[in-house]
Amino acid sequence: MASDSTPSGAQIEPGDGLSYVRGATDILMSDATVSRHLLAIVERFADRSAVVFREPNVRWTWREFADEVDVFATALLDLGVAAGDRVGIWSPNRAEWLLTQFAAARIGAVLVNINPAYRLAGLEYALNKVGCKTIVAAEQFKSSKYLDMLQTLAPELRAVIRMGEAKTSGMLNFDELMRASRARVDTGRLDAPEAALQPDDPINIQFTTRAGRPAIRRARR
Repeated sequence: MASDSTPSGAQIEPGDGLSYVRGATDILMSDATVSRHLLAIVERFADRSAVVFREPNVRWTWREFADEVDVFATALLDLGVAAGDRVGIWSPNRAEWLLTQFAAARIGAVLVNINPAYRLAGLEYALNKVGCKTIVAAEQFKSSKYLDMLQTLAPELRAVIRMGEAKTSGMLNFDELMRASRARVDTGRLDAPEAALQPDDPINIQFTTRAGRPAIRRARR
């Protein structure tokens, strides 16, 4: 027998052309954007641990993490990425992935999660479907050599940003962008596009695989 806390009967389905649903509202959900929510957390827990990656030995407090987000958000703005632009991320879990997610949200760009298992055809479909302007990519994952596939495909992107210490012809290096942008961070410049964002603006497009074909899921801010 189902308890009061166990869902039963028909589940809520999206309606009216919307890609999300909102259930019971007796407990109010936050209407803060991702960026504003992060800043609120920093105000409360600035010195608490926020991000830990054993490799490459990354440990950030909430304040440090927010500062790193602003650095990469500055780099994206300098590359011409604007609110509403699509920024692709093609990588397993890494600190750079997390920074890209929050940096894109900071300036109103939409992160496009590309399935780490995709090969050339899936990558081409994803980039063309959503019109990515920029992509951040790991060097490879297992047997999938991401940078080689990007060079083979030669997509029309504003920038390809590669992770790792090495350099690849025609691509930017993530760490070098961070170093170059660190001295140019202007919170007023970052706050301007963020102030225009609404909680219902798109923040994320995630490509999954359904019946052997790429499929799209969208998330809101």
